[in-house]
Amino acid sequence: MNSFLSRLSAIIKKEVLQLGRDRLTFGMVFGLPIIQILLFGYAINTDVRNLNTALADQAGTHLSRQFVSELRASQVVDIIATAEDAAELEAMLRRGEISIGIMIPHDFDRRVVDQDRAAVHILVDGSDPTILGVANQLRFMPLRFDVSPLRQAKQELIEVRPYYNPERRTPVNIVPGLMGIILMMTMMLFTAVAIVRERERGNLEMLINTPLSSAELMIGKVAPYVVIGLLQLAIILGVGQLLFDVPIRGSVVDLYIAGCAFIAANLALGLLISTATHTQFQAMQMTVFILMPSILLSGFMFPFDGMPIIAQYIGEILPTTHFIRLTRGIMLREAPIGELTYDLFYLVGFTLVAMTVAATRFTKRLD
Repeated sequence: MNSFLSRLSAIIKKEVLQLGRDRLTFGMVFGLPIIQILLFGYAINTDVRNLNTALADQAGTHLSRQFVSELRASQVVDIIATAEDAAELEAMLRRGEISIGIMIPHDFDRRVVDQDRAAVHILVDGSDPTILGVANQLRFMPLRFDVSPLRQAKQELIEVRPYYNPERRTPVNIVPGLMGIILMMTMMLFTAVAIVRERERGNLEMLINTPLSSAELMIGKVAPYVVIGLLQLAIILGVGQLLFDVPIRGSVVDLYIAGCAFIAANLALGLLISTATHTQFQAMQMTVFILMPSILLSGFMFPFDGMPIIAQYIGEILPTTHFIRLTRGIMLREAPIGELTYDLFYLVGFTLVAMTVAATRFTKRLD
């Protein structure tokens, strides 16, 4: 028994020392649960508030301003812009700048007491059923200014107009976002182990004796995966249309341009991870570490506007956030790529920065 306990304590001591030397694993032991608690505790919020909203108040009366004040007090909307008319609100919705547009017509005061017409039109990006559900709650908002008692009882003051997904079908919202999650997971994982695998198999020594520069080696490692990523994109689009009837209202060419930019960004990120880790297990750990925030903070599962400000700042850094905006904008809102240049340019810039850092970190040494 003493011999058994001695051998057991020796192997336990060895594992503890190994964990202590492996800083990444040691950090994951404590960091991963803390980060998950923070993400689920703060970022995951089904009680959506402060949705980006634009206002077109053509009436400009005391009554319309009072109505807007009550909308603000509900904390459901955050009025960040103004517009001249409904057409401008629709353009802002299409570009993804807002989630809700409030249209108050010039004869608002008269409509308030008119039982036959809605006094306010709320334009909603219905591609996310959660946002549409929140907007519908505004129809039953208690009003404190003087309106006809009959009108208050009928609750017809506010008309909600859902755009892009009036049937509130969940797959219409999920599939374009899932496209980003699948591509990110596979592309980043493939390349995260690329350099590490060469080192572990002893192939890095052969690469050392080649005239390749670090940048050339990096580009050569990721080029085949670009084709794989585009093939995955085609598969997801095909399955989404055949099985779930997910529309592609915009240009397929624009969608593939966005896809190429996103694939490149994730391949560059994977290579950066590969240069920062020493084993394939560590590379996979880092991939999981980035995967969780990308799912929760990108707007894939929960409305981006409803998350806390700090969570939104983190989400803005992630390439998945920008690609989901691109896919939903092109596929659902029929937005041309020219109206979504901010997200496209971010992906291009992210790729250049990540590739530059990865090439700089990579040295043609066995260690």
